[in-house]
Parts: sequence; C-alpha cells; structure tokens
Amino acid sequence: MTINDLPTPFYVVYEDRIRRNLDLINRVRKQAGVNIIMAFKANALWRTFHILRDYGFDSTASSLNEMQLGNEELGGEVHSYCPAYTPDTIHKYLAGSSHITFNSLSQWEKFRDDVEKWNTTGVNHRVSPGLRVNPQCSVIETDIYNPALPGSRFGVTADMIGDKLPEGIEGLHFHQLCESSSYDLEKVLEAFEQQFGKYLPQVRWVNMGGGHLMTREGYDVDHLIDLLKGFKSRHPHLEVILEPGSAFMWRTGDLITSVVDVVCNQGVRTAIIDASFACHMPDTLEMPYQPLITESVEPSEGRAVYRLGGNSCLSGDYKGDWSFDHELQPGERLTLEDMNHYTTVKTTMFNGISHPDIVFVRADGTPEYLRRFTYEDYKNRMS
Repeated sequence: MTINDLPTPFYVVYEDRIRRNLDLINRVRKQAGVNIIMAFKANALWRTFHILRDYGFDSTASSLNEMQLGNEELGGEVHSYCPAYTPDTIHKYLAGSSHITFNSLSQWEKFRDDVEKWNTTGVNHRVSPGLRVNPQCSVIETDIYNPALPGSRFGVTADMIGDKLPEGIEGLHFHQLCESSSYDLEKVLEAFEQQFGKYLPQVRWVNMGGGHLMTREGYDVDHLIDLLKGFKSRHPHLEVILEPGSAFMWRTGDLITSVVDVVCNQGVRTAIIDASFACHMPDTLEMPYQPLITESVEPSEGRAVYRLGGNSCLSGDYKGDWSFDHELQPGERLTLEDMNHYTTVKTTMFNGISHPDIVFVRADGTPEYLRRFTYEDYKNRMS
C-alpha cells in the first residue's frame, strides 16, 4: 500500500522530514549551548512523539491539556505560560510544570504565595517562576500574530517593573517573533537587553519565545548560533531557552485532497475540493497566505487558472489563483504542501465537516493511519 491508494482527504506526515528538522535544531542546541523546546500550539500529533524522544526535547505548554500531553506522551520538562491563571488552575500548572511564566505583575502577586508554598512543602519537584516582558520591538507585519502591537495584552514593559524585579522571579520570557529570521531576533534582542538588561543579574534563565524558523530554506543558522553564543558570553550565568513552533514541523507533511467538481462564474473557474481552507487550513485565511500545490505550474499565457474552493458553506472558504498545465477534472488529486504545523491543532468541525485522516509515513516509506475520524468524533464533541 502507498499513499496513492488511500482515500482523500488526508494529512500525511513524513518521518524522514521530521528527523531532518530535528537534526538541524539539535545542532543549534548543542553548538549554541541553549535549550530548544517544542511548542504544542504548532504540533500535538502525540503518536509521532517517539521521534522527538529520540532527541530528548522538552516542551512548552499554554494550557492544562497541552501540559498534560507533554507529561504523558513526551516527557522531560514542561515550561508553561498562560495569559491568565486562576485559583482553579494554578495548582494543576504547578504540579505539571518545571517552569511557569506569569503574564503580568498582578498575576505574579496573586499567585506568588502559591508558588512559594509549592516550592517549600517538600514536593518531588520545584517550579521556577518567570515573568513575561515586552521589549516593544515589532518585527511582524501581520497584526494578528504580532504581540508587540501598541496596547498588547502580552507581557510587562520595563517602566512597569521599576528598578528591581519582584522578589521570587527567576526568569524573563519574551516572545516577539513569528516565522522570523535570526536577524529579526537580533533586533529584538538588542531592544530586550537595552530595556531589561539591568534585571538579568537577578534571574537564572531567559526564554526567547518562539517564531525562530531555523529550518526554513535560506535561514542563516550560523548567524543564529553566533547570536546566541554572544548573548551567553555576556550573561554566562543564564540558561537560554527557545521555544519555536513551526520550525519543528516545517515542511514535514502535506494535505492530500481531490477535486470533486469544477464550477465557473463570471469567468472565474473554481475547483471544489473535498477539504476546506476554513476547517482544515485556517492559517491560510488568518495569516493569510497561499499554500504551494505540488501539481501546479508557473502562470503563463494560455495555462488553465483555477481557484480552489473548500467544501464548507462559508463564502470565503477559497484561495487562489493557481495555474495548471491542463484542465482540472473531478477525481484528480492535489497536494497542498506544508500542512503539518498549525493545521491539525487548529482544525474545526464547522458544518459538521469531518477532519481529514492523519497518515504517518515511516522512514522506510511504509504508510500507516494515525487517526481516522468518524461521525462519533463530531457527535461527541457537540454533546
């Protein structure tokens, strides 16, 4: 059996591509002397976590569910950050985390006693508390993914802290990037050290957040390593942590879909597929961006041009245009590339549309189903 024998739609994830990325991330981790941890918000396919365990990667969680998944299926340390903890959740976070970052001074003041009590009552592990800070350095063009916009709800500014960090804070955490370059990090790091450098002797660790797309083709990996080594040389007592999301699973999987129908309206041809941008690829509409299609070709005079329309009733469930060297026909398969990170974690069941199946291709080329979704998944979610 090959993936060409499987019914569409389905996500396909390749072991050899994952290992390619992990090899590069592991090189950065070792050569720079930093800890690089995986963010569940970009990837939660826990049945592939055995690959990550081979490399000993820790994780970062932004919810109790992610934290529990890390403890149950990945192991290692779990670094937690949530914009707002509650009296009902704080002790669960403390029980399952190695590090916990607070988003505001008021959150730290509210739960400081809980953290101190946890760390002094003889439990089997202590939790290192940190504070999220905002260097107010914006390098992201898409507002929905920009945590440094004026009025941001994320992190505290240096003027809010004053001359000294609150007693008990052991780390600082900033997150300003999104699929960004090492040169973007360099700009943010300069702003961070200018504004928060005076606090660094008071802490044990600095978390530089996510958005470090080091596995993208053309990313200057050596510049990143030198940048991190330079920071560590200036602050040798600090543990440095990065928590990229996309980089771990960048270009490790695709979404295979089929053309179901072709409609034409006012000269616009739309190929209706058996998948949905809104339900199965929401980032294409939120970012927005247009995914690559393996079977498409460069536009030129005379070539067939199509939009792709999703199979939901949302009017905006389409993307385009793409060119093809032939007229598309119902039954043709299309490969929408790079649909592993920020896809399965963000899918919805709007219209009751089922999730695509999830297929894993082992390094030897053998495919296997990780999950096949049914009506019961939809019904149980709605009950």
